[in-house]
Amino acid sequence: DFWASLLLRAGDKAGRAGAGMPPYHRRVGMVQELLRMVRQGRREEAGTLLQHLRQDLGMESTSLDDVLYRYASFRNLVDPITHDLIISLARYIHCPKPEGDALGAMEKLCRQLTYHLSPHSQWRRHRGLVKRKPQACLKAVLAGSPPDNTVDLSGIPLTSRDLERVTSYLQRCGEQVDSVELGFTGLTDDMVLQLLPALSTLPRLTTLALNGNRLTRAVLRDLTDILKDPSKFPNVTWIDLGNNVDIFSLPQPLLLSLRKRSPKQGHLPTILELGEGPGSGEEVREGTVGQEDPGGGPVAPAEDHHEGKETVAAAQT
Repeated sequence: DFWASLLLRAGDKAGRAGAGMPPYHRRVGMVQELLRMVRQGRREEAGTLLQHLRQDLGMESTSLDDVLYRYASFRNLVDPITHDLIISLARYIHCPKPEGDALGAMEKLCRQLTYHLSPHSQWRRHRGLVKRKPQACLKAVLAGSPPDNTVDLSGIPLTSRDLERVTSYLQRCGEQVDSVELGFTGLTDDMVLQLLPALSTLPRLTTLALNGNRLTRAVLRDLTDILKDPSKFPNVTWIDLGNNVDIFSLPQPLLLSLRKRSPKQGHLPTILELGEGPGSGEEVREGTVGQEDPGGGPVAPAEDHHEGKETVAAAQT
């Protein structure tokens, strides 16, 4: 099967590397293959591959009209930037415009999507650290007080043993930490559980980035349970879980716990699905008034007929 073989080849031959690779390898490979198909004039195949990419990213709808006109319930709006780029790609592939440099626009979109789905943007922050070995990078980041009150380990591969050093650092400098960046570090569910005791007691922590890792929906249960205790993560308003294995929506109890921690923030970037939550329609309106979608327009309440008590979380990145 062509598509099965493509998924194995995608992302720098991630399939050859065995199990456990973060899913961004596969997704970036699919974007690159999609662009190659468009350059070769194979738009029908590119459209089919785009559908596979949407499904891999948790975009439930398979209807082109839904994708083009935003009527679908995008159940993993933990990453609205990716969704907006996917929608734009769908327009260029299925509704190409004869005028202008359509291919150039497609190439730009694919570059943006590749950049967003991979750790390159994070590595650039380290200003030369990327040329060092992971241990040297980690040592440099954990030296001294956190700059700008941020512990930025994004793009540095971490091991369970490394997490012991991170935990010690957080315990030592925790009073100064507002943000912890752990995107694209290779974290698994068990590794996050190892960090939770230290992370949850940081008094000033407001944002926690866990995107681009190997996390599964199973870790949501632990996050939901720990957030039930108001003394844990006392000031957290946002947890980025985008671009992981299968975290495409967040449990409503988790989102409500975050809302309780940020009453002055107004509306969290969440969208309740139609008919969910206490008050049903009223809650939907409350969750969407004044929001804007990634394209700049107002967010409409998501309509979805799937069962389950979940909400869409739009984590602003």
